[in-house]
Amino acid sequence: MHQLSADCKGFIEYLQIEKNASPYTVRYYQNDLETFFLFLEGEGIDDLREVDTRVVRLFLTLLYDKGLSRRSVSRKISSLRSFYKYLEREEKLTSNPFLHLTLPKASKPIPGFLYMEELEQLFEVSDVTDPLGQRNQAMLEMLYATGMRVSECQELKIEDIDFSIGTVLVKGKGRKERYIPFGRFAEIALETYINEGRIQLLGKAKTNTDNVFLNARGTPLTARGMRLVLNKMVEKTALTVHIHPHKLRHTFATHLLNAGADLRTVQELLGHENLSSTQIYTHVTKDRLRNVYMNSHPRANVQKLKSRGDDHE
Repeated sequence: MHQLSADCKGFIEYLQIEKNASPYTVRYYQNDLETFFLFLEGEGIDDLREVDTRVVRLFLTLLYDKGLSRRSVSRKISSLRSFYKYLEREEKLTSNPFLHLTLPKASKPIPGFLYMEELEQLFEVSDVTDPLGQRNQAMLEMLYATGMRVSECQELKIEDIDFSIGTVLVKGKGRKERYIPFGRFAEIALETYINEGRIQLLGKAKTNTDNVFLNARGTPLTARGMRLVLNKMVEKTALTVHIHPHKLRHTFATHLLNAGADLRTVQELLGHENLSSTQIYTHVTKDRLRNVYMNSHPRANVQKLKSRGDDHE
């Protein structure tokens, strides 16, 4: 397995240096490769050139026997396809057994989102005279105002916020940067927290930090910490919904589209590389479009036509 390990190491370095992949992405690739290499070891295969379509099908059967979802299997196959493509580029192999492998497409779940009434309850629970309450309010406002990912929010630095023009610089996947505007509510919450609560929290820490969002000890708040904060906020309301930072991202996109924003703009704000990733939100807005149509078009509703006829009798 020595050669396999060396090839894996080279591929990971390629992802980190040339593809500029995030640590999160690299970790997924490593896990997928380890699963594959363990399978090869069990089959007594110590040369990647021995992997053919028969071996690939056997590997697929193993994954499904483990009860993995189609989505998880597709990701692993995609990782291995990229791995073999890298080996071809390095001229270590001449064929890619995963290249023409097709898998049934996993159905994409329609993303859940919050209604304005539910959001309003969340915006009312924080004690904005308290440092942690100010932080919670600022975090909630920013997640909803910008639609940024929790990892992007967690890494936000003071210098990334430009109050003069109301924008925030977000460092997304693959270190790609984008500017997102934010509104007056987020601005007020952020300024209050940065000028008051954050200074108090920072005073409890032994070292300084540029991270915007801090924990009770004055050190950077983790992504897990952000999720816990949101869950505690929900507990203070009458809401029964499960909430996580990504649901606020879904809500951001859905509310923009419902208000008439075009798909390309929402794609850019979300930092999606492909428009297909953004199009999932159009399913959420179809019901609203149908309701608007049925209530607005003169010949959409027979009952409406009948009542109009009665008015003219």
